Amino acid sequence: MGRRLKRFIAAKFVFFTGLLLLFLGIAFLLGSLAGISKISILIAFFFVIIGSFCAILAIKLNKRSFYLFFAAFFMQLGFFLFLSALHIFPMNLERGWPFASIFAGLALIPAGWHRYGNFRIRYLVPGAAFIVLGSVLLIFSLDIVPFSFSQFVLNWWPILVVLAGLLLVLIALSTRNKGES
Repeated sequence: MGRRLKRFIAAKFVFFTGLLLLFLGIAFLLGSLAGISKISILIAFFFVIIGSFCAILAIKLNKRSFYLFFAAFFMQLGFFLFLSALHIFPMNLERGWPFASIFAGLALIPAGWHRYGNFRIRYLVPGAAFIVLGSVLLIFSLDIVPFSFSQFVLNWWPILVVLAGLLLVLIALSTRNKGES
């Protein structure tokens, strides 16, 4: 191997080792606080490290929006678990699982913007749908309303039919306007 290649590999190794030690040091420092599980801190930082690795891949590779999505998603999930482990955000994953849908929607929007340079419907609509779905499920998961999700669906299922019809009408109108112009 050439000297330049050895230097490059050594620099990458040092960078990743330093990054890993940085995150592990912070994790153990914060995990040493009384009453906080070190395992939950390590799991949270594991997701942050995966997100950081995906961010590095987004910078280095051509499929940037793909890796940017996973970087944003895993970093949000890691920080959520970290704040939950420190009891700053007093919610466990059993009740806060709808946040995963919200995080996916929040990660999808900048990934689409990065790919096209502006907001595209192709990424914005699914991102908004994930955010709305997660928010609705979070309302039921946190017991904010006095009834369950199944009771809501059984009583209010006609709203789903109305929304489906409205969506079809909007799609038909948008394709007709594109065809006329």
